[in-house]
Amino acid sequence: MSQLPSPDTPLYNHPLPALEDWLRQLGAQQQRGEPCLWDLHRPEWSARIELEVEELKVSWHADGQACVRHFPYGLSRADTEAAILAGP
Repeated sequence: MSQLPSPDTPLYNHPLPALEDWLRQLGAQQQRGEPCLWDLHRPEWSARIELEVEELKVSWHADGQACVRHFPYGLSRADTEAAILAGP
């Protein structure tokens, strides 16, 4: 595991292995054959996290509804994590 920068560090200042470790720490699982796609499951919702070129895309699914948000890599890891874990 790589060491994560401080939580207030923008995502664009995280090396890719650190971003992957962070997603694993959140409980996300990388999709086989799709290194930029991650699945995160919580009792109330599930989410697909996509590491895109310009931003992090999160698609939540709960109660038959879908919600998609885009988070620029300029956001801090702490703010992005709070938004992801808050759910749809």
